[in-house]
Amino acid sequence: MNGLPLRVTYRAARTLAVETAEPAAPPPGHVRVDVAFTGICGTDLHIYHGEMDGRVGPPQVIGHEMSGRIAQAGSGAGDWRPGEHVTVMPLVWCGSCPACRAGHTYLCHRLTVLGVDGPGSMQNGWVVPAAALVRLPRDLPLDHAALIEPTAVAVHDVRRAEVRPGEQAFVVGGGPIGLLIALVARRSGADVLVSEPDPYRRSVAEGLGLAALDPNGDGLADTIEEWTGGAGAAVAFEVSGAAAGVTAAVDALATRGRLVQVGIHPVPREVGLYRVFAHELTLLGARLYERGDFEQAVDLIATGVIPASSLISRIEPLERAAHAFAALESGTGVMKVLVDCRSATAS
Repeated sequence: MNGLPLRVTYRAARTLAVETAEPAAPPPGHVRVDVAFTGICGTDLHIYHGEMDGRVGPPQVIGHEMSGRIAQAGSGAGDWRPGEHVTVMPLVWCGSCPACRAGHTYLCHRLTVLGVDGPGSMQNGWVVPAAALVRLPRDLPLDHAALIEPTAVAVHDVRRAEVRPGEQAFVVGGGPIGLLIALVARRSGADVLVSEPDPYRRSVAEGLGLAALDPNGDGLADTIEEWTGGAGAAVAFEVSGAAAGVTAAVDALATRGRLVQVGIHPVPREVGLYRVFAHELTLLGARLYERGDFEQAVDLIATGVIPASSLISRIEPLERAAHAFAALESGTGVMKVLVDCRSATAS
């Protein structure tokens, strides 16, 4: 072993390179984190498919759902010390645009998302602004902690929906984000139903104690009717990113129900606006998270409200990152796939 750390660089569509890199010293206000685990999400798959080259600008290290330990702190990095367990809220905002001035920094007009618009975490050593760090409990397993970022997304989505105890929440899409939303909504006191066509993902949902149905089967409308006593759901989360998911979410809503749009739709979709008009529905967008969402996500995973181990279906070493992407892309028997970035060095 020559001791040089490794990183996974996105080079072109479906092309990942495992490369060596000299350890970088953190500049002022930054730290270097020894990355433990990096999760792969839907955005990473879009990058892998070559659909985000306008933002990513290959070659670039990708990944943003992570956990690790501080290796070195630069000057002016605050009270962060080597060895502390951390995750990273991977957002860098400008502080001067209209959104930032209004206090919505996570919606910055010039937002940089680390791992998308800038270098990411799929490497041994990641240099990040100290302001992006979020402290972790020492006893929280680092593979579990890699789910904090997507859990923060779910916390933000449920908060945007203003879910109240006793309400019925319909979640369209039972992938990792959909199930995390379902679990957070249940924690908020909602009665939750998940719609997911994949049998494996439905089985994971049911293993978590969530009610789940197949939207391609007969009787979707009848199930919603029976579940809500004919009233419709108070809130629906559209997480599938599919046209049929939008229709199902809108049709499931009660009078004055709230539709929270979570899934990314790269093309325009038809929406039943008459139903929006007739039932005075509310459409809410939900993107990313704030620091408070991250901190709540840490607590939910640390206390077991989010059973992270039940959502992690596969872990691959950094050298086999391409296999990790292939496993998630296949959609067969997988929920959350992690890349183990610990101590991988070139031979």
